[in-house]
Amino acid sequence: MELRIGTCGWSVKGGRKEYFKHFSVIELQSTFYRLPKEATVIRWREEAPKDFEFTVKAWQVLTHSPRSPTWKRANLKVKKEVLERLGWLKPTEENFRIWKDVLNICKVLRARICIFQTPPSFGFSEENKKNVIEFFSSIERDGLIIGWEPRGTWHEQVDQLRTIFTQLDIVHVVDVLRRKPVLITEPMYFRLHGIGGREVNYRYKYTDSDLRKLLSICREYLRDIREIYIMFNNMYMAEDAMRLKELAKLKGLEVR
Repeated sequence: MELRIGTCGWSVKGGRKEYFKHFSVIELQSTFYRLPKEATVIRWREEAPKDFEFTVKAWQVLTHSPRSPTWKRANLKVKKEVLERLGWLKPTEENFRIWKDVLNICKVLRARICIFQTPPSFGFSEENKKNVIEFFSSIERDGLIIGWEPRGTWHEQVDQLRTIFTQLDIVHVVDVLRRKPVLITEPMYFRLHGIGGREVNYRYKYTDSDLRKLLSICREYLRDIREIYIMFNNMYMAEDAMRLKELAKLKGLEVR
């Protein structure tokens, strides 16, 4: 039974080398905004300790609408005639080609998990449900574990979500201090965005009480599974993740 604790992005002052001293896993965020060049990814893998684990956040071109603020901030240049065939997990040739590029990045990094996070604007609808099922049913995985963090009105569709995650054999990624996953899987994957607010509260700093509650929740799940990923995604992520690691060790839990 093991907790794999890290952060979403290189959060430690001093960059990658300092991060490696404190953590053995990271969820890459840069892959969400723009896909890095293969040479860059090779360098990251070579710089990291052999047992260091990368998880990859899928490129937003697959998950978000071309009209989303994150697209605009990334200043992505895409031909107008293909814009409507991108994003929102549409089962299109364009999205499938992009997925192959993401999958290649995962292979180079020897990543075990790729995380898809869809925005609240991609809420539940029969069309979106159909696209999700067709997209994830069609893509090559090559042994990669797929995690999906749906936002918005999907949370109101517990039975629908349970059916989808079971059918597609993917991990329900949640902020477990906000809501429970609809399905227990091996492994489980939690992304912590702060308490309060609608979906996220990045300015939140976790209290000792919060961290004890989190470990209590994890203990319950570890009765049935072997591994849980806990990835902090708030302004104090590095500090909070280090505190959780120390607390977990004091509680006798195995931590990576």
